[in-house]
Amino acid sequence: MSQFFTRLLLATEGSEFDTGAEKMAFALALRCQLPLSTVVPLVSNPEYEALAPQLAARAEQDAAQKIAKLREQAQAAHVAINLRVRRGEEPYLEIVEEAKSQNSEMLIIRRRGKRGLLANLLVGEMVSKVVAHAPCHVLIVPREAAMWSRRVLVAVDHTEDGRPIVAVAAGVAAQCGLPLHIVSVVAAEGLRAPSHAVVTQLVEQAQREGVAAQGEVRVGKPFTEILAAREASGSDLIVLGSRGDSRIGRALVGGVAQKVMGLSEFPVLVLHFQPPTHIHTV
Repeated sequence: MSQFFTRLLLATEGSEFDTGAEKMAFALALRCQLPLSTVVPLVSNPEYEALAPQLAARAEQDAAQKIAKLREQAQAAHVAINLRVRRGEEPYLEIVEEAKSQNSEMLIIRRRGKRGLLANLLVGEMVSKVVAHAPCHVLIVPREAAMWSRRVLVAVDHTEDGRPIVAVAAGVAAQCGLPLHIVSVVAAEGLRAPSHAVVTQLVEQAQREGVAAQGEVRVGKPFTEILAAREASGSDLIVLGSRGDSRIGRALVGGVAQKVMGLSEFPVLVLHFQPPTHIHTV
């Protein structure tokens, strides 16, 4: 099977929290023999620069050092890097706009920055906004995560058409020569049978693509059962569909996906499908 993603974009602020995403991006680019586009968002606005020119200058110096370090890391990883700094008041907007301008297929970003009161349950605010507004699929990488090498788990909602989600997950699994585990979580035992029929069809779909696939239906809380299925199956990549809310003042992915991203110690790939294909899953 040909490469599934050919336009990668790493978003990083060069902090200690970005190290996992950076390593993952370099590993993907090297594995696929692809150049790696990289965006470094830098908080900046005219008022800030006018009132605190010394602080602005220091921020520019810090950014220059981070950029130099990224170039060194890319060279050491034998990855060609195309790096751009974008300045603006909202880092997430600069990342999203860069993904649009690059026509990116996968955006790679950290899970969160400095720990907050609810850090164990939430993805960082900036990252949540990126995931909600990104024009492409987003790979969220915990700080200590590594490149997946065992199994890909994909979660689908039995009430929706999961074929596009499974198609992407199967493509990723096939590209890496890995098996695929399909899981659907239902709220009551009475929903198990119809969901099992859907999962069986999706397993057959993946198998027709040459992927070793199996599936299961679980009953319970979706995010709890998805994480339990990941552990039981030994999967080291989770693939989810997305559900966004882009109302003014609120930009979050669906609650289940938010919890899975926040609690998983393994990478989570959140899929976005452009209209007219509408995918609403977890």
